[in-house]
Amino acid sequence: MADLWNNPATANAWLLEQSRETACLASTAALLHWDQRTCIPAKGHEHRTHQVALLAKLIHERSVDPRRGEALAALEAQDADIDPLSARAVNLREWRRDYDRAVKTPQDLAVALARAAAEAETAWEKARPANDWASFAPHLETLLALRREEAQALGFASEPYDALLDVYEPGETAQGLEPIFKRLATAIAALLQRIEASTVRPDSSLLRRHFDVETQRAFACEVASVFGFDFQAGRLDVSAHPFSTTIGPGDSRITTRFNPEYFSDAFFSTLHEAGHGLYEQGLDPAHWGTPMGEAVSLGIHESQSRLWENFVARSRGFWSFFLPRAAARFPAFEGVDLDAIHFAVNEAKPGLIRVDADELTYNLHVLLRFELELALMRGALAVADLPEAWDRKMQSYLGLTPPDKRNGVLQDVHWAAGLFGYFPTYTLGNLNAAQLYQAAEQDLGPLDPQFAAGDFGPLLDWLRLKIHSQGRRYLPRELIRTVTGRDLDPGCLIDYLEKKFSSLYMLAP
Repeated sequence: MADLWNNPATANAWLLEQSRETACLASTAALLHWDQRTCIPAKGHEHRTHQVALLAKLIHERSVDPRRGEALAALEAQDADIDPLSARAVNLREWRRDYDRAVKTPQDLAVALARAAAEAETAWEKARPANDWASFAPHLETLLALRREEAQALGFASEPYDALLDVYEPGETAQGLEPIFKRLATAIAALLQRIEASTVRPDSSLLRRHFDVETQRAFACEVASVFGFDFQAGRLDVSAHPFSTTIGPGDSRITTRFNPEYFSDAFFSTLHEAGHGLYEQGLDPAHWGTPMGEAVSLGIHESQSRLWENFVARSRGFWSFFLPRAAARFPAFEGVDLDAIHFAVNEAKPGLIRVDADELTYNLHVLLRFELELALMRGALAVADLPEAWDRKMQSYLGLTPPDKRNGVLQDVHWAAGLFGYFPTYTLGNLNAAQLYQAAEQDLGPLDPQFAAGDFGPLLDWLRLKIHSQGRRYLPRELIRTVTGRDLDPGCLIDYLEKKFSSLYMLAP
């Protein structure tokens, strides 16, 4: 077999085929996960865990195939002088990164993680509505132990958490994030204190009237379509926790959840997931199944969803264009003033639930989770003590104490899925979105007047060129530096939030 790698074209062709076949298996697993979270029969969960575990085994076997290592080594020796930003060089670099990570993870551990996560998600779906922390806690204990084992297998320079964070945000570390998050949290807390002292308040009741569910679905799909989401290559379904997933080229799925008495719940979660879907639909299908056809990180992915959800869909220009269309669909919006609806959808008020949080306080929810999972991974916090620790941090950061576990420690599916290291990417997404939006306006001119005219195409085209089409060509921070001309800067988001909420709440400088 080694003789086959003497020809660079042969080695590259084999790696391309092997990568795409493995991606097909992964997309099959994604389809099973989507089905499990949307429409699987109640009695089908047990069999689903066996299916997911088997696919995890097959994917892991392919990921650690010694022939991959041989082909990579041969190609690296022969391709030493090619352009490092070319598709072939990028694929080779990222294949190497993925291979080195995979071979460090024992197959039985990979299978155990897949099985434990499938079981834990099923347990969480039952435990949350029942407010039953006791039944879920053992699953979290198992997942935490497995993730610690994985971190040790992967290795790390500073602390175990970094080995898991690197999966979602390549090159990032807890040490690198902590000062950025601290600066942001301090600024948000100060701004929130000024807002709470203001006598100016929005009429949030505008959003808490009756809104027909099917009409909500139709309107959200209309807006997502205007943004550019292709429903011929995607679909919208209902799940307990909104999410997005891509099955393959031409099949990008998003979900939401509807509340007939609260407009914002489904509307903004749908547009958030549509932002993820736009990224996936913007990836180059010619590179599908290879690193050049994949999103670079979750922090960049989240920048796309948060950008469309907040910077676009909560802008005054957006509502100038869409309010007449909303009023035509919903009697509750008839006669509503533009300034009133714009203020209502931008209300800043601490709440218990992260996915319902406003643009300002959202990052405090993320910081809370980041600190808790850091403590869990470090062994400084036991799972049994997690609910109490959660409540203390909620009181500290948001001035609220959850009345029960359902609205507290059980509210997110992420830990049930074993996704330790995932939460920081949400705040990274907000930071990246602010910097990207500012860069887009420098290139395209003021965007709010374009939104008011119903013209969202220039922004999407800019994102397609600068972000989507780049695949994994750059590491996340390199991509931000390349597109915006400077390193990740929390000051950009801080300035945006200060300007926006000072105007809405008429705050003194």
